[in-house]
Amino acid sequence: MMSKTYKKLIATRLSDNFRSAIDIQELPIPTPNSGEILIRNQFAGINAGFDTLLCKGNVPYVNLTPPFDLGVEAVGEVVEIGQDVHTLKVGDAVATTIRGGGYREYQVISAHQAIKIREAIPEVLTLMPTGMSALVALEKVGEMKSSETVLVTAAAGGVGHIAVQLAKLAGNHVIGVCGSEVKAKLLESLGCDRIINYRNETLDTVLQQEYPNGVNLAFDCVGQQTFDTCVNHLAVRGRLVVVGFISEYANDLESVTQPRIYQKLFWKSASVRGFLMPHFSEYAEEARDRLLDLFYTGKLKVAVDPRKFHGIEAIPDAVEYLLSGQNCGKVVVKF
Repeated sequence: MMSKTYKKLIATRLSDNFRSAIDIQELPIPTPNSGEILIRNQFAGINAGFDTLLCKGNVPYVNLTPPFDLGVEAVGEVVEIGQDVHTLKVGDAVATTIRGGGYREYQVISAHQAIKIREAIPEVLTLMPTGMSALVALEKVGEMKSSETVLVTAAAGGVGHIAVQLAKLAGNHVIGVCGSEVKAKLLESLGCDRIINYRNETLDTVLQQEYPNGVNLAFDCVGQQTFDTCVNHLAVRGRLVVVGFISEYANDLESVTQPRIYQKLFWKSASVRGFLMPHFSEYAEEARDRLLDLFYTGKLKVAVDPRKFHGIEAIPDAVEYLLSGQNCGKVVVKF
């Protein structure tokens, strides 16, 4: 018998520390209105950088005043439908990517906002929206071609290991940067051409010695010194896509005094480009469908981190785990 209440995670205050900003709320399970569905979330994806910055009030395109709901991507099962819902039925597996719809056990949304999937498995969380971000960032912002040298930082992470595979599928030489032997083995299994474990090798030295002509496309979600190194080793007409800067999410932003970046870019006709998926929403549907097809046909492998997190109460631990850099693949919480 279905419980009459459910739990969700909310931000009750703005704070530099995610754990101190949040609280758990228990509410009656809602009833869907006409055109709506009730979903029982089974898995939620962790986006530690976005979560942390949101609770700091440092996401420029989202202006929220506490309290507000947290979490974005989830997969689950439709357990009730309202009137005039004809595209879904009770028992269907669905995925959602709605801000505030992830860190909760149940959610009511408009039926058209849910994406029907074959099965409510955590692997889907790696594809939507994480994998979609990798695909759109590489192709639309990075203008990825074939026969190029592509560098991916945090290459064994949720977005990174998808970027590695997409770059390989496009016919490129892929350099993957990671921080452990376990992660290096994952990248080897994905066909990475050159794996740099930064605990054993120096990124700058490897690029200088083995890639004297530079990198055509860099996909960076780390920031700090890694970003600087990527800039220094861009090829002529090279592109660096900033997908994030996880090294600074949990800390104050570092102030850097050095020559302005155009002095490095100008002489190589190189460029640095920022990427946020909400600014490229017109490509989302096609990217989603293509990724699901690649996954279902076995052309794309999806890595879910083996660390187990259960329940709403475990979300702060999962966020801190992801920020620590220990994960290998997508971090998820099971409800």
